[in-house]
Amino acid sequence: METLARWHELVRTGDLNGLDDLLHDDVVFRSPVLFTPVEGKALTAMYLAGAYQVLVEGGSFTYVREVVDPPHAVLEFTTEIDGIQVNGVDMITWDDDGRIVDFTVMVRPKKAFDLVHAKMAALVEQ
Repeated sequence: METLARWHELVRTGDLNGLDDLLHDDVVFRSPVLFTPVEGKALTAMYLAGAYQVLVEGGSFTYVREVVDPPHAVLEFTTEIDGIQVNGVDMITWDDDGRIVDFTVMVRPKKAFDLVHAKMAALVEQ
């Protein structure tokens, strides 16, 4: 549960430097805007930072529900970006040391997915 507390603190404060300690070196990240999973801490941190900019800084991000069965958690979130309601989930798995080894993001509805995809693509191009 310490892993989730650290994740929530990171989201609350925006201190993305905490990702280095929270992510396992071989973490796998699955994003709705990528066709294949991303492997490794550096790329995962980059994509999570981009998602933070788009979903948290760019909207009214709130976690509305958690389903936890350690070492797994599903965190449902909502946000509004450019007048579009976004609903999604973060699915997180961590190891015995409390480091995230698997992180999957899902977003709905399609209109929200399209908006998030466009904003993430613009960030990656920068």
